[in-house]
Amino acid sequence: MSTTALGVGSRVKHPAYGNGVVIAVTNTAYKVCFIQYGIKPLGIDYDSWEVVEEVSSEPELTYSNLEKSLMRILTDWSDISQVVDLGDKWIGGTMILRPYDDSLKDKEIPIETFFHKIVMVRDRLRVMEQRINSSQLSDEEKVNLQQYITRIYGSLTTFNILFRNKEDSFRGESTK
Repeated sequence: MSTTALGVGSRVKHPAYGNGVVIAVTNTAYKVCFIQYGIKPLGIDYDSWEVVEEVSSEPELTYSNLEKSLMRILTDWSDISQVVDLGDKWIGGTMILRPYDDSLKDKEIPIETFFHKIVMVRDRLRVMEQRINSSQLSDEEKVNLQQYITRIYGSLTTFNILFRNKEDSFRGESTK
């Protein structure tokens, strides 16, 4: 372990508890949330764990810093994705890809499988946006990368017909 105190959001690997994230720091202890064992207090001088990613301790805990730490924890440690409903008219349906050449066979894919893949693309684009926004890139670099993501969303608007709720749809560049 390093000689400096770990900050909120630091990722650690404990020999008994496994992977965890520092969620609070006091003068005497860390509160660490472990994936399998929940929240455990550990002495500030504990040094038998592996520090996977160190976040420096900050003297002032602000809402913004807490929000960034929580977003980092959620994106780095979970494979949780938002539940998005398929439009009722598509449930149980099949997508058929028919080649122009009649000698080739059609490819049938359950629409739920295809829909799931589209939603995963959207979720991963959102994670990429969050990582870009929280990165150390310059503002100009962030804007340039965000423009590519916006164009990708625009390219995916064709699939909006699959979504039950309009708020789940892809949105590209605004035409306001």
